[in-house]
Amino acid sequence: MSFEFKLLHQDQASRARAGVFSTPHGDIPTPVFAPVGTQATVKAMSPRDLEELGASLILANTYHLYLRPGAELIARLGGLHRFMAWNRPILTDSGGFQVFSLQGLRRVDDDGVTFRSHLDGSEHRFTPEKAIRIQELLGADIIMCLDECAPPLDRAYNEAALRRTHLWAERCWRAQTRDDQALFGIVQGGVFADLRRQSVEFLTALGFPGYAIGSLSVGETKAQMHEMLDVTTPLLPADRPRYLMGVGSPEDLFECVARGIDIFDCVLPTRIARNGAVFTRRGRINLRNACHADDPHPIEEGCTCYTCRTFSRAYLRHLILAKEILGLHLATLHNLHFLLELMREIRQAILDGTFVALKEAFLAEYPTSQNEA
Repeated sequence: MSFEFKLLHQDQASRARAGVFSTPHGDIPTPVFAPVGTQATVKAMSPRDLEELGASLILANTYHLYLRPGAELIARLGGLHRFMAWNRPILTDSGGFQVFSLQGLRRVDDDGVTFRSHLDGSEHRFTPEKAIRIQELLGADIIMCLDECAPPLDRAYNEAALRRTHLWAERCWRAQTRDDQALFGIVQGGVFADLRRQSVEFLTALGFPGYAIGSLSVGETKAQMHEMLDVTTPLLPADRPRYLMGVGSPEDLFECVARGIDIFDCVLPTRIARNGAVFTRRGRINLRNACHADDPHPIEEGCTCYTCRTFSRAYLRHLILAKEILGLHLATLHNLHFLLELMREIRQAILDGTFVALKEAFLAEYPTSQNEA
């Protein structure tokens, strides 16, 4: 199966670009935001909800699905698409981020990673070959090399992690057997420009069908993240999609699209919704706050999502404070609608040649300090 990335338009005033990435389960218009469905479900949402929102890509996590319910079981039941009743493209992370997030539960060496399960304490060994084997059983359209996500400011750690990431990328490349999955290499190097350049040079020589950028938005400043993207994206092949892992706030979508990123994922919209926070074009608001107790207005005037067309802030606040499941669903639906619509607006602006004007207008009104109302 050939995976084709077609570049439709390159913005003349930035590095923003619009394209289409073709996969066995459909085309992905880029730039694109992918909701995160770690456990083969986007929290509080059904596949029908996501289809109605126009989601063209979702992410699931290899490590978590390996632990529960098991990749072999999912494969026996027809693969991840059939298992979760989602017939559009899926991307699976390799487990590399868990090297960072589960620091107290893992040991890393040149051959792979030993994890202690956060569920029952059992020990599990991940090698590059095993990460590919699990992802082939799951059957996602886009799969990731096993990598080592390092704390971004530690030079010595990043040098060691980069060496391992490159060794593992070669092993993942050799281990892949399915031709209907696009294997992405992951650029590492923390906040160190020379390491980022080394990583791009090494990985592009292997000729992956796409490239992810890891170890950003994990502790560095926004300025450092932007600097590393300014270093990295111009060196990546123009005819391959570029995926910035774990980034998805509205301001970051604009800033990183402007630097040439095509694919994003983040737990932010679903996670903050479960805490009663929702996006508006003037920043986040916290529906738990007392000022919304008798507010008859929707989350955002003019928003076309089901939540805003139907319910008041007062009702949503009531549901959230009463810990009603519907409140979590409606807040999540709004947040995903907000980001998916925003990305469609960004893409159209790139095609129309108005991206920079849209970016400036949006960011002029959107506070990045996130003082919630």
